[in-house]
Amino acid sequence: MLSLKQMASAMAIRRGLRYLEKDPINNYFKLVNWADKIAVKPEHKEMVKTFRKIGEERNNWFQLYRRFVNDLHSNIQKKFLVNFIVNASLAGLPVKEKIARKHGINIPWAILMDPTAACNLKCTGCWAAEYAKGDALSYETLDRIIREGKELGIYMYLYSGGEPLVRKHDLIRLAEKHDDCMFLAFTNATLVDEDFCKDLVRVGNLMLAISIEGFEEETDLRRGKGTYQKVIRAMDLLKAHGCGFGFSACYHSKNVDIVGSEKFVDLMIEKGCLFGWYFTYMPVGKDAVLELMVTPEQREFMYHQVRDFRERKDIFLLDFWNDGEFTCGCIAGGRSYLHINAHGDVEPCAFIHYASVNIKDMSLLEALKNPLFEQYRQNQPFNQNHLRPCPLLDNPEKLREMVHQSGAYPTQAGDMESVDELTAKCEAAAKRWAETADILWAQSKAPKQACSCEAKAAAK
Repeated sequence: MLSLKQMASAMAIRRGLRYLEKDPINNYFKLVNWADKIAVKPEHKEMVKTFRKIGEERNNWFQLYRRFVNDLHSNIQKKFLVNFIVNASLAGLPVKEKIARKHGINIPWAILMDPTAACNLKCTGCWAAEYAKGDALSYETLDRIIREGKELGIYMYLYSGGEPLVRKHDLIRLAEKHDDCMFLAFTNATLVDEDFCKDLVRVGNLMLAISIEGFEEETDLRRGKGTYQKVIRAMDLLKAHGCGFGFSACYHSKNVDIVGSEKFVDLMIEKGCLFGWYFTYMPVGKDAVLELMVTPEQREFMYHQVRDFRERKDIFLLDFWNDGEFTCGCIAGGRSYLHINAHGDVEPCAFIHYASVNIKDMSLLEALKNPLFEQYRQNQPFNQNHLRPCPLLDNPEKLREMVHQSGAYPTQAGDMESVDELTAKCEAAAKRWAETADILWAQSKAPKQACSCEAKAAAK
């Protein structure tokens, strides 16, 4: 039998769905008022104010909202509203915070998992190429992680690999079983077909982030001839079915001018992308091509471009490194997310291939108490300049110290790169970026005392 609180929550959700179903454009402010009533934390109240301003100004963000309600299938709209906005971003937070305080640990907002290390492509510089190809997380293990995660208040799950769509039937099965969660798969999209699009519409709670390196020449250079055309066909198919998707681009020294260009972003919007997720090239693995690391000038270029596009384009763009000012620095190590590779190693980040525990040996809660994550918790933020957030790319001495202190082991089968070898490759780049980042941070309008961890940083 439902409690009064659960009944009230169910009624509130139904009210929001009615606004979305009947006339989502004209009901925009009713949706904002609805969100204001269910928002509890001060930061969520501030977000509501931002959405109210968006509706008043009818700016590019309002145009993105139009695309959301006009282009997406209604079932996907509903699942996003309930699973992402309500469950993952609101309802789960008090549970997370209570358990985190009780155990003295971080509990993430999202968990990134690799269903498989297998991939049908071999992209230059991809971290997945460094893992053993036979590794995979069983359906039972994936299901257990999600079940235990929900008990901790976690309702957001992401997949990488390998190529996660090698296991697309299992991913659909998991989305169907855990229909109160939101899922996102980073994919090369070459395995997207008509039947899979129909499955995405049916479950409604699995979206895709499609990897692309620019236009045809840049994408095929890194991912293999013919890949670009397959990606474009997949986007067209997904858009036709009303599926939710965006792009994922790794920017490096050879393509940064392309993926950071207005022409590229406009094409992604035209093809139906609602969001774009930028990553920068990381020199992970002994065969890493150091020449692909971006220069400080190129990273600054992306810093300005993404912020400019956010003011003008109807697409939600993120930059995993340059957006540290909005997340109080590094979000890894369980602070906001973690990575579980296909072997089961619980890593702080998809780009940090060291671990001190394996999820196959313990519960998720036990895994969150591991020594390496505790080192992250004690040391975050790694720099008071949040434009230098990363313990590898920006503060390599921090990662080296944490791995040694925790006794963590390397997780790349066949390429056991020591943390000393890895961090040595980033020291010169970190010093060069520090000069540029310190200038940008001084000029940034971001409130320097907005993060709760500032006091902790100042006390170090």
